[in-house]
Amino acid sequence: MKPRRGSLFVISAPSGAGKTTLCQRLCERLSGIKHSVSFTTREPRPGELNDVHYTFVDKDTFRAMAAQGDFVEWAEVHGNFYGTSRKRIEEMLSAGLDVLLDIDVQGARQIRQNAADCRFIFILPPSMEVLRMRLAGRMSDTEEVIERRLRNAVKEIGEYKNYDYVIINDIFEEALTDLVAIVRSERCAISKVDHAWIEQQFLKEG
Repeated sequence: MKPRRGSLFVISAPSGAGKTTLCQRLCERLSGIKHSVSFTTREPRPGELNDVHYTFVDKDTFRAMAAQGDFVEWAEVHGNFYGTSRKRIEEMLSAGLDVLLDIDVQGARQIRQNAADCRFIFILPPSMEVLRMRLAGRMSDTEEVIERRLRNAVKEIGEYKNYDYVIINDIFEEALTDLVAIVRSERCAISKVDHAWIEQQFLKEG
């Protein structure tokens, strides 16, 4: 069988819903899938490593890359820029790897306009009260920032109907199981089948 081209999975959620952790665990659970490392201008949080969690650049560098068309999508979120490298994505898909894009709804809109073979997944918290608790539990944001993120969350959740799948991240392991099932089902899609191999193995006369 010839190597299949990978699939692109776009995962969005309001800040604090747990999408980044779900993506990381998905990559640990399944082989052949990579979590795309985005570029950002925000400061690293404690424990975050450059080129592992994000590629951290300054705003001038980011703007220059955007002007050159280096990003398949980019957006400004909470005063910082985030972008997905066009080159990185294409290299992974061409190598047969499935790719996860952990991006906001603005970036998802851009991907939706430009990518034909893509599945969109929205992660919801079980409630706004739980979302507030999770944001506060980070111990990294002021109350003002938390309130702004909650206001933005309402707008972001309003986009959920534009996605192919919705997962409620209440019990983490159940949400992860749902995410794994989506990726596995897409790998079995008819568009990913090696039709020439099937013809040769099963349908060739004689």
